[in-house]
Amino acid sequence: MSEFSSRLIAWQKIHGRHDLPWQNTTDPYAIWVSEIMLQQTQVTAVIGYYAKFMQRFPSIVSLAEATQEEVLQHWSGLGYYSRARNLHHAAQRIMDEHHGEFPQDFESMQALPGIGRSTAAAIASFAFHQIQTILDGNVKRVLSRHFLVEGWPSKPSVEKILWSLAETLLPQQNMVAYTQGLMDLGATLCTRSKPKCDTCPLQVSCAAYRNQRVHELPTPKPRKTIPEKNTTMLILLDGDEVMLEKRPPTGIWGGLWSFPEAENIISSDLTLARFGITTQAGTPLAKLSHAFTHFKLHIEPRTFHIMHRKPSVAGVGQIWLSIDDAIAAAIPTPVRKILQSLQKKLAST
Repeated sequence: MSEFSSRLIAWQKIHGRHDLPWQNTTDPYAIWVSEIMLQQTQVTAVIGYYAKFMQRFPSIVSLAEATQEEVLQHWSGLGYYSRARNLHHAAQRIMDEHHGEFPQDFESMQALPGIGRSTAAAIASFAFHQIQTILDGNVKRVLSRHFLVEGWPSKPSVEKILWSLAETLLPQQNMVAYTQGLMDLGATLCTRSKPKCDTCPLQVSCAAYRNQRVHELPTPKPRKTIPEKNTTMLILLDGDEVMLEKRPPTGIWGGLWSFPEAENIISSDLTLARFGITTQAGTPLAKLSHAFTHFKLHIEPRTFHIMHRKPSVAGVGQIWLSIDDAIAAAIPTPVRKILQSLQKKLAST
């Protein structure tokens, strides 16, 4: 066993995290759900969602039998909704192709939607004690600093070096402690900013620390101008009910409920015309912005009170809900913020 591995394992057993909701189990389903939720999301944000999700979908069978609408509703607010769609699709694949049992074969795991090599390795290590290496963002940071690896870690050529390093460090025993130790070290000590090098078990062999380059590594992602987009969201109110539209199954907020949209204020009048309803403009709401991975969206909400509509008017993919029910539906975070703002305004009038 390498000095890197032995030091890390010894540290994790004493100082690592041991009481997270998805720990102390070898249930591959529970571990899989947690690993998907933890992709690009902080542990503190995941804990509450994980508990509610597992209460509603306690098994692969229950997840596979649920509707996508139900799954997205329990994911609503966690972001990166393709993760939820992939999780649901993968559960159905497991039922169809693996008789409802999560596959132990490493290649079969990676064949499931949403499971890449690192996620598969975490599941294989925690659930089946297989000797597989992970390489998520935290681990890339640890290895880049410890071994002084230059270059943006997600660049294919740099990532290849990091995978190779990770493989050479694998111990032949204590895989759970080793894998969890890598995660814990990156999340609690070897952090992006203000790393706690003084208490790091790998300080003695860390090349970045020795060369006073901890804050330079890993090399930041090359900066690009983030595109900015604008949209006008139309909040149609009929008494205490609001209309939501189902978004297309793929793309941004795929499968979620949202407000009808227009490119700008002028075109919003044309958008309203397609509903065949009479409206009166309501109180303006504050504009808001929402950052995605590849662009920033500026949203202008416009409220309209319905003067007349037939009781049965609701097109395909449209639904009228009370504001309370709409807030609890499978909706994107900005839509929930708009509804909550609207709720406060109506309560104060």
